[in-house]
Amino acid sequence: MRLLGLDPGLRRTGWGVIDAEGNRLRYVACGLIAVPEKGSLAGRLAALFRALNETLDRFAPDQAAVEESFANQNPSSTLKLGLARGVVLLAPAERGIPVFEYAANLIKKSVTGSGHAEKRQVEAMVRKLLPGAAAESADAADALACAICHAHHAATRRRLSAAQAEGVAR
Repeated sequence: MRLLGLDPGLRRTGWGVIDAEGNRLRYVACGLIAVPEKGSLAGRLAALFRALNETLDRFAPDQAAVEESFANQNPSSTLKLGLARGVVLLAPAERGIPVFEYAANLIKKSVTGSGHAEKRQVEAMVRKLLPGAAAESADAADALACAICHAHHAATRRRLSAAQAEGVAR
């Protein structure tokens, strides 16, 4: 299964693509969508949407995982981040790709074992879990971590469903 992890932001949105087969994870690609800081908000959101669609066209993921946002001190920044998250959720959903959301603490815990891990710890574990991963930014590493988190949780959901189906069949 091909998974796309996304770390949303209006200025920088990280993305990471992995392939998951059972417990095996393989790094495919990652990158950063940098939206120009100048221009109208609508224009910036449209640029983010277009760039996400290019990534979706290029890698054709089966599922997407998005990091949930936390509220900032600045209400204006929180609102703009929410709008960017909306675009990040919309782009794959509009294509019929299932989208899953994960809290930052859950992503960190899934990758490092600690929900309060520092960015450097997350990046180090991403490199360890995905040999060859070339995350050149913290945002791309966070996106890969989100994809890893989803791979682990999706596998657990599949096992639970299979066990429940087996229990019903008896």
